[in-house]
Amino acid sequence: MTSTTTPTQPSAAPTAGQNVDPNEVAKFTKLADEWWDKQGAFATLHEINPLRLNWITDAVNEIMATDLEGLRIVDVGCGGGILTESMARRGANAIGIDLGEENLKAAAVHAEQSGLTATLQYQHIAVESFAAAHKGQFDVVTCMEMLEHVPDPSAIVQACFDLLKPGGVCVLSTINRNPKSYLFAIVGAEYVLRLLDRGTHDYAKFITPAELDKMATNAGFTRDNMIGLHYNPLTKRYWLAQNVDVNYMMSVKKPH
Repeated sequence: MTSTTTPTQPSAAPTAGQNVDPNEVAKFTKLADEWWDKQGAFATLHEINPLRLNWITDAVNEIMATDLEGLRIVDVGCGGGILTESMARRGANAIGIDLGEENLKAAAVHAEQSGLTATLQYQHIAVESFAAAHKGQFDVVTCMEMLEHVPDPSAIVQACFDLLKPGGVCVLSTINRNPKSYLFAIVGAEYVLRLLDRGTHDYAKFITPAELDKMATNAGFTRDNMIGLHYNPLTKRYWLAQNVDVNYMMSVKKPH
C-alpha cells in the first residue's frame, strides 16, 4: 500500500440497503473533531487502546507465530483510526474502513501528520462490499466496539471471515448483555461517570459471548481465546481479566 485513501474522494462508497443504522453512524460522526483529543469524547478508547493492541498482537503471535510487522490488516468500523494507526505503527500494512466520512477525514489527517501514509489507508465502504472485492486477502481482521451498533452483527462476522486468508486471525470486541453490563456500560459509563455520551449504547443490541461464539462458528471460524476488559472508576485503571460480564474481546481463527 502506497498512499492513504482520502475519505472525501473515497475509492468505494456504501450503497443503499446495507447493514447500517444511520443513527448509529451519526452518534460518532458528530464527534469527529474529537477523535484525536485524548481528553475528549473518545478518551476512553485512547486509554484502552494499548490493552487492545497488545492483546491483538499476542493473539496473532499465538496463532500465526509472528508479530504484526508486514501483515495485511483491515480494521472494520475503524472510526477515527485510533486502533488502525497503532497497528500501522507496529509495522502492519493496515486499512481502516468505516461508514462515517467525517471519522475517516479525521483519521486520514492524523495519519498524514504522523507520517504513516506508506502503510496506512482508509476507505469509506461497508465491510460486506469490501469483503466481496477482497476475499481471502488479509492476515488479520479486527472489529472493535462495532457489532453492538449494527442491525445484523452476524453479517459483519461473516464478512470478516471472508476477508481472511486461511489461517488468518480475527479479533472481535463487544459488550455482554446482562444486568451487570446494563449497570456498568450504560448507567455507569453514560450517566454516572459520563465516560460516554448518553445514548451511545442500546442494551438490546448487546451480544453475549455465547451468541458471538455462535456467529463466529456459523461463519466458519474456530474459537481461540476470550478476555474481559475492566475499569476501576476510583483508580481510573483499566485491565484485562478472565471475567467477561461486561466488555470483552474474542479471538477466532479461519481454518487452513
